[in-house]
Amino acid sequence: MSDVRKRTGSKGTTYQVRYPSKATKSGYAYKTFSTMKQARAFLESGKARSSTATSEPSIRTMREAADEWLRICEKEGLDGREPVTLYTLKNYRYRARFIATYEWPKALQELLPPDIVAFRSWLLDGRSSRSVASKVMSTLHSILKEMTLRGQMQFNVATGISVNQKTRYREPVTVPSKTDILALLRAADRLANADNKQIRQTWERYRPILYLAADSGMRPQEYLAIATGDIDDQGVTVNRAIDGGGFKLTVTKTDAGRRYIELSPDVIDMVRHYADNHGIRNDFDLVFPARNGKWLCRKNWQRRGFNAACREAGLTETIRKDGKQIEAPKFRPYDLRHFYASLLIEQNTNLKKLQSLMGHRNIETTFNTYGHLLDRGENARVKRTGLLDILH
Repeated sequence: MSDVRKRTGSKGTTYQVRYPSKATKSGYAYKTFSTMKQARAFLESGKARSSTATSEPSIRTMREAADEWLRICEKEGLDGREPVTLYTLKNYRYRARFIATYEWPKALQELLPPDIVAFRSWLLDGRSSRSVASKVMSTLHSILKEMTLRGQMQFNVATGISVNQKTRYREPVTVPSKTDILALLRAADRLANADNKQIRQTWERYRPILYLAADSGMRPQEYLAIATGDIDDQGVTVNRAIDGGGFKLTVTKTDAGRRYIELSPDVIDMVRHYADNHGIRNDFDLVFPARNGKWLCRKNWQRRGFNAACREAGLTETIRKDGKQIEAPKFRPYDLRHFYASLLIEQNTNLKKLQSLMGHRNIETTFNTYGHLLDRGENARVKRTGLLDILH
């Protein structure tokens, strides 16, 4: 691996480039420059690479590198991890198409940082959104890192080149008010006690799901995967989720997703009552199984459950879709998670606890998502066992 080392001696400060070389016994050669800029230019020029590049690389083009990377993701797993899910692989293939479509001017081993910058400019020239471009660049980094580890190239020429998604005009997350949530929960109560038998039976399940989502801040793929053994007298243990494509039960989104959340006593009773009296026996210990004994489809839950509650509560807005004005739900299931976070912030929950309860791997995610709420948090502290208690 090549690197630059700062040296200070009798002749002042110099910058020494160390790079692999087959011509020396140590396996490294050295070249000294008077400035850091010159040293980096030498590294980026490819001259340090020329004496050590793989003599007969098996992968010569970026398209071949992308195909090999996808194979590794599917069959082996990156960095010793498990192979990715079908849903993740589908997303990776979509991003890799951008990389394969671009007309790379050089062989893989001859690429330099300016070539990566040119690709970035091509991406941002109306071919994708800034968000997609950022993800494609992340995939490119991963491909080149894997090629470096496998000896197909000497170093990742994309290092330091990315697409920053941050913008001064980023819209804050949508947070339902306490009034909105109360209206939503009361709508669920009415639907669970409807005169229509089919509606009533449907909401025997959807009502506890809605209450659990609002009281726990879990992601939809987490609360739909909750096992009966994960519920105790105080709260819920989150340790699994439905994968992005809905194909299987898997681990949480990140290691930080494994967490314990206190719940309101009424919500615990409601969830347990459903599991004990209405739940279907299933092989996955699911609290809320579908009729076939597997997990519920997230899209079906949103369309038939959450959206129906929004309409019953009057929480809709007029939007234009396909040239027509339609009434659409004002919120999404994920907005219940933001509501949960807003109540934690209102109670002055310390930042590390907030990060833990939200299941965020990095504190930066918590800041970026809820920074505007932290700025206006109230000083009052509320003693609680579950968040929905404070609504009553």
